[in-house]
Amino acid sequence: MKQSIVIWPQLRLLELVLKKPCVAITQALWERREFYMLKLSAAVTENLLTLIISAALIGGVAGCAKSEDPQTLISDARRYDEKGDHKAAIIQLKNALQKSPDDPEARYLLGVIYNKTGDSRSAEKELRKALSLGMNPAKVMPDLGQALLSLGQLQQVLDETKQLSEDKNSAEISTLRGTALLGLGKVEDAKDLFNHALEDKTDFSDALIGLAKYSLFKRDIEASMQYSERAVTRNPQDAGAWLFKGDLLRAQGENGPALAAYDQVIKLKPDSASAYINKAFIEIDKREFEAAKANIETARKLSPGNLMVFYSQALLDFNQGKPAVALESLQQVLRSYPDHMPSLLLAGAVQIALGSVPQAEQHLKQYLEKDPESLYARKLLASVLLKNRETQRAISILNPALKVEKQDAQLFALAGESYMQAKDFSKAAEYFEKASNIVPKSAAFHTALSMSRMGLGDSSNAVAELETATRLDPKSSQAGILLIMTHLRLKEFDKALAAAKALEKEHPDNALIHNLKGGIYLNKKNVPGARESFERALSLQPSYYAAAANLAQLDLREKKPEAAKRRFEAILEKDKKNIQAMAALSRLALNQGQKKEATAWLERATQQNPDVLQPALLLTAHYLRTGEKEKSLTLARKLQGANPDNPDVLDLVAQAQYVNNNKSAALESYNKLAGMRPDSPVVQFRIASLYMEAQDFPAASDALKKALAIKPDYLNAQLAQIALESRQQDYEKAMAIARRIQKQHEKIPAGYVAEGDLLMKQGNPALAAKAYEHAFAIGKTPPLLVKLHTALSQAGKGKEANPRLLQWLKEHPTDDAVRMYLAQVYIADQQAKPAIEQYQAILKQNPKHVPALNNLATTLQQEKDPQAVEYAEKAYQLAADNPAILDTLGWILVEQGNTARGLPLLQKAVSLAPGAPDLRYHLAHGLVKTGEKAKARKELEQLLGTGKSFPNIDEARTLLKQIQ
Repeated sequence: MKQSIVIWPQLRLLELVLKKPCVAITQALWERREFYMLKLSAAVTENLLTLIISAALIGGVAGCAKSEDPQTLISDARRYDEKGDHKAAIIQLKNALQKSPDDPEARYLLGVIYNKTGDSRSAEKELRKALSLGMNPAKVMPDLGQALLSLGQLQQVLDETKQLSEDKNSAEISTLRGTALLGLGKVEDAKDLFNHALEDKTDFSDALIGLAKYSLFKRDIEASMQYSERAVTRNPQDAGAWLFKGDLLRAQGENGPALAAYDQVIKLKPDSASAYINKAFIEIDKREFEAAKANIETARKLSPGNLMVFYSQALLDFNQGKPAVALESLQQVLRSYPDHMPSLLLAGAVQIALGSVPQAEQHLKQYLEKDPESLYARKLLASVLLKNRETQRAISILNPALKVEKQDAQLFALAGESYMQAKDFSKAAEYFEKASNIVPKSAAFHTALSMSRMGLGDSSNAVAELETATRLDPKSSQAGILLIMTHLRLKEFDKALAAAKALEKEHPDNALIHNLKGGIYLNKKNVPGARESFERALSLQPSYYAAAANLAQLDLREKKPEAAKRRFEAILEKDKKNIQAMAALSRLALNQGQKKEATAWLERATQQNPDVLQPALLLTAHYLRTGEKEKSLTLARKLQGANPDNPDVLDLVAQAQYVNNNKSAALESYNKLAGMRPDSPVVQFRIASLYMEAQDFPAASDALKKALAIKPDYLNAQLAQIALESRQQDYEKAMAIARRIQKQHEKIPAGYVAEGDLLMKQGNPALAAKAYEHAFAIGKTPPLLVKLHTALSQAGKGKEANPRLLQWLKEHPTDDAVRMYLAQVYIADQQAKPAIEQYQAILKQNPKHVPALNNLATTLQQEKDPQAVEYAEKAYQLAADNPAILDTLGWILVEQGNTARGLPLLQKAVSLAPGAPDLRYHLAHGLVKTGEKAKARKELEQLLGTGKSFPNIDEARTLLKQIQ
C-alpha cells in the first residue's frame, strides 16, 4: 500500500510565504480549517514539498534564517495585536516562547490575546504561567479574572482576587469581584463593589455596566438603560460599553437600535467576533438566515476557537430545521465547556427535536440546577416529561413557577396539559382558563379549555369553548374538527353533521373532514353516505389510511374480504413502506386464519423500515400472540440491544421471557420497567401477578399496594387483592375491597360480581344470587347470566333459573355460549331431548360449531341414536387433532363394535392428553373389547393409581376386577 501524508495546496502556501517569510508557514497551519486537504502518494508528496521549501527559500530565506530575539518577536506580536491580526500575534508569541519559554511578558500577552479571541481556557493557562513566573498579580489578575468569568468559575474569581482587593484599591478588581458576586446572586454586595470602583475611577465603563446588570436583576430596566447610556456617553471609544448596550436593547426586542450599537462596536473594534455573533442572533430571530450565516462566518474567521461561534452556528442550524447538524456544533462547545449554559439549554431543545427524550431531560435538568429561575428551561423540561408521560414530575417542575408567575399564558397552558394528563380535569380547567384570560383571543387555549370541561362532564361549556375557538380562527380546522368529534361523543349526530358541513365549506379539500363526515353518516345508519364520504377522503389523499380502513370495514360487513385487502394494497402501491397498511393486511389475514400470511406482512413491514421501531414491536407482539415463543424472545432481545432505554421494548422482553417460562428473568425485567415507568400501575400489577404465580404472596401484596398507590381505583389490582385475601380465607377484607369497588365503579358490575363470587365460596348461593342480580342490572352479559343461574340453582330456585336462560335466548337467539350452557344444564338434569334441541339450534346457525357437534354426538350415543357417529365424524373432520373429538368418535366406534378404527383414535387421544382420566378409561375399555386384557389392565392400574376422581371411576374399578 502506498504511503500518504496530508499537505495544503502549494500555491496558497507560497503566496503566504512570499508575503510573510517567517510567519506564513506557521500561520497557514493555524488557518488549516480554510483549506481543503489532499492525500498523495509518498513520491508525489516528496516532490511537492521540495518545490514548496525551495520557493520559501527563494522568497525570503534571509527573513527565516534571521535569528530574531524574543523581545523583537514580542514587539512584532504587539503590532499585530494592535492591527487586530490576533493569529499572527499568537504565532509570534509562540515563536518567542520557543526561544524563551519562561518569559513572563510573552506568557501574559499571549493570555490577553487568547481572551480576545474567546479561547478562555488557553488564556487561563498562559496567565497563570505568567503569575508563576513572577509577574505582578495586580497586572495579571484583571485579565485572568475575565478568563475565569468566561469559564463560569465565579467563586474562583473571588478566592483568587481576595488578597489583591485587600492590598490595593483597584477599580478593575472591584468590578471583577462585583461581576462574580452578581453571577452568584449576591446582588447587593455586587452593587457596593461597582460603586466602590466608581469612587476610584469616575465613569469607569465596566463598573457602569456592572450597575446596569444589577438593575436588570432588580427588574429596573429604566435604570439599566441609564447606566448603559452613561457608559457609552462617557466612554464613546469603549467597544465593550457599546456591546453591552446592544445586548440590552436586543433583550428588550429593540432590534434596530441593537444592530446600530453592534455596528458601532465593529467600527471601534473591527475584530470583535462578539458583535458579529450578536448581530447573527438578531438575524436568526428575524429569520434572516443568509445575513446571520455571513456574520457567523466573519466571526469564525476572526476567532476560530470562539465557543460562541459554534453556539451561534448551532442556533442557526436549529432554526433552519437541522437539529442533527446543530447538535454537532453544540457537542464542540460542551466538550470544551460542559457547563456552558446557553448550549445546555439549546441542546435540550435540539434533543427534543431529534426525539431523544432522555438526553433532552439530562441537558435541561443540568441547566435548571445552575439556573433554577429560568422559566423557559422549566417549561421546556416539563414538556419533555409530559411527552414521556411522567405527569407528576412535570407538575412538580412547573409548581415553583406557578407560585411566582401570574401572566405567562404558556406556563398555565402547560400546567393545564399536565393536569389533563393526570385526569385532574378541575385543575386543568382552572389553568386553561387562566391562560385563556391572559390571551382571550387564542383559539388554542379555548380548545384546551374545552377538553378539560369535557373531562369534568361539562359538555355544554365544552362545546361552547370549541365554538368560540372555531369563530376565533376559522382558517384553522383543529377546533372545528374537535367540535365535530365532541358532538359525536355526545351522540349528537345531527349537530355533528352540521358542524362538519360548515367546516367543509372552509376546507373543501381536507380529507380528515370528509372521513369524519363518513363516520357521522355511519352513526346515522346511512351507509351509502358514509361510503361516499370515505371515498372522497381517499380521492383527496390516496394514501390516507384511516379512510381506506373505514372502507375496508364496510367491505368486510358486506363479506368482501378481498375488496378490503385491495384497499390496503392500493396504499402500498403508492407508499411501499406504509406500516399501517401492512399491519392492517396482517390483521386481515389473521382474522381469516391465514397465520403465515399475517406473519409475512409484519416481517415485510420490519424489513422495509429497518430503522423504525414500531413494525418490529408489532412483529414481536404478533409472535407472542401466535405462540412463536422463541422468535418473540429473539427479536425482543435484539430490539433491546438497539434500544436499551425504551420501556416499550423492555415490556415486550418481559412478556417474551414469561411465555418462554423464564419467569425470574421476566420479573427482573418488569422491576427494571417499574424504574422507567414509576407512574405505571400496570407494571406493578404484572409484577404482582408473577409473585402470585411464584406463591410469594407478601411480595405480590406489596406490588398491588404500589399499583393502587399510583391509581387508587385500578380495578385489576383490586380484583387481584380480593383473590389474595380470599386465598387466605380472609373474606372480611376481601368483601371490604369488593364494596370499595362498588362505590368507585358504580357503572360497572365488577364489584357486585366479586361479592357474589365471595359469597359462593362461603357457601351462600342465595345471597350470591342477589349480588349477581345487582351486577346483571348494571351490565347484562352471558357470563354474568351463567353465574346468576348457577347461584339460583344451588339456592334451590331451579324453576326460576331456567326461564331466565330461555328468556335470554329468546332475546339473543345467536348466543351460542348460553345455549351450550343450557344444554349442559339439561344433561345434568338428565333431560337429553331438550339438550339435543339446543345443540341442533346451534348447528342450524353454525354447522361447523365443533363443541356442539361433539356434545350432540355424545348425547345421541347415550340415547343409543345411530346418528351419533355422523355428528362425531363431522367434528373429527373439523378438528382431527383435538383429543376430546378423537375420544368421542373413537368411543362411539368402539361401542358400535368398530374397534379396528375406533381403538387407534382412542390411543391417539390419550397420547395428546395423557392426564385425562376419562380418555384412559375409554382406551382401556377398547383394549378389553379387542382382547388385549394385559394392556387394558396396565392402563386401568395406572389410571386408578393416580387417586384422581372421574365420572366413570366405579365402572373402571369393576372392569379391572373383571379382567384380573
